[in-house]
Amino acid sequence: MEPHPLDRALQRGRTSMGTRLRRLRTKAFAIAQCSIAAGVAWFLARDVFDHPTPFFAPIAAVVCLGTSYGQRLRRVLEVCIGVAVGVLIADLLVFQIGTGGWQLTLIVALAMSSAFLLDGGPLFVTQSAVQSIVIATLVPTQDAAVTRWTDALIGGAVALVAATVVPAAPLRRPRERAAEVVAKIARLLRAAADVMADGEVEPALELLADARSTDYLIRELQAAADEGLSVVASSPFRVGHKGSVRAVADLVEPLDRALRSTRVLVRRTAVAAHHRRAVPPSYPVLCRELADATDRVSDELRANRMATAAQSELLKVGQATGVVERTDDLSVEVVLAQIRSVVADLLVLTGMTSLESTDALPPTKR
Repeated sequence: MEPHPLDRALQRGRTSMGTRLRRLRTKAFAIAQCSIAAGVAWFLARDVFDHPTPFFAPIAAVVCLGTSYGQRLRRVLEVCIGVAVGVLIADLLVFQIGTGGWQLTLIVALAMSSAFLLDGGPLFVTQSAVQSIVIATLVPTQDAAVTRWTDALIGGAVALVAATVVPAAPLRRPRERAAEVVAKIARLLRAAADVMADGEVEPALELLADARSTDYLIRELQAAADEGLSVVASSPFRVGHKGSVRAVADLVEPLDRALRSTRVLVRRTAVAAHHRRAVPPSYPVLCRELADATDRVSDELRANRMATAAQSELLKVGQATGVVERTDDLSVEVVLAQIRSVVADLLVLTGMTSLESTDALPPTKR
């Protein structure tokens, strides 16, 4: 019996709530940073520079910072210059042609065209248009226009100072995500070994569904790596971490390959179970030994170390693939080939190149 659509919607909501809360936790510092910067920008503009309603100062601070660490300096420059262009054009025209529908249309068109001619990015162009609208409608006095430009500078300056304060979490997160991917590979390998040994179809199908739902792990790893690189690029206090963050970012591609190879291994294992094809008893043993070595890789990454210490364990499994018994069933033979592929992919995480990892595996013998 098919579940009711409402039940499916509720299930999706429950499933995604954990993901939403985790995203909120990872963005908690950025949210706090934007909030504090907004308050500081307002305080400086109103109480220090004596602007009566400096609402654009906190807006500029929040827009410049955002909730991501990438390209903050560029956002500051685009907001400030975009405001300057919008303010300048509106200030020049509003006192000559007045305000109204057609005047606003002309002012916005000129502001956006000028931003494009200056080779501005999307934020630059948008800010030029928005500020020309504000100047032409909300603050149609010359003094107020100048005040808005000053507010933009205040908000941008506060954002620049705040951007240099970055927590260590974005620098740890790439390794943590990488360790999670490797740990997932180890769990899939152990479950595949159980399916090989037992030959049960239902667990095989459940495992296959689990393996096919792992793409998000690589997406999260890539996002964490990009964020870490943005942090070391934007904060002078974190430049020393650039090498380690770059090293983890370079692992995204081999980890993606290792996870894909594991999914293929799981699929071939499920096919063998579905067709009731016997798998040689040494194959699940190999798979469990590979899972143990994979766990070692995960532990090394989680301990903020490259996984060179796990290389010998992976090589031992790789050597064993060359001496295990073989079968005449081509479909089952593919299982062994995929175990070798996973070993080769994981060896790249220990410092080997792709060619070195492939050459490290012995030829299979019949």
